[in-house]
Amino acid sequence: MSIDDKLSTVKYTSDIYSHLNPDNDKCLNCQSKCCTIVCPANVYSWDDDKKKLTVNYENCLECGACRIACEKKCIKWEYPRGTKGVTFRQG
Repeated sequence: MSIDDKLSTVKYTSDIYSHLNPDNDKCLNCQSKCCTIVCPANVYSWDDDKKKLTVNYENCLECGACRIACEKKCIKWEYPRGTKGVTFRQG
């Protein structure tokens, strides 16, 4: 089974509030922007024009890779509130 096939079994109930909150001032000084690379769900992207990290938290798999890999330790990462977030299905 491919990673795309596995990801298609994931259900996500989106919240109106992001559970991923990077400190964009610290992101400006980050050379690697590794969060844009390590996230398996492509949650993060760097906007060169706006000099800002874009966060598509609705895609988050809650793996925590971004929090661990961030060289500036600037991502405030929490689990989504209540019944929001990812639900993995056996398959």
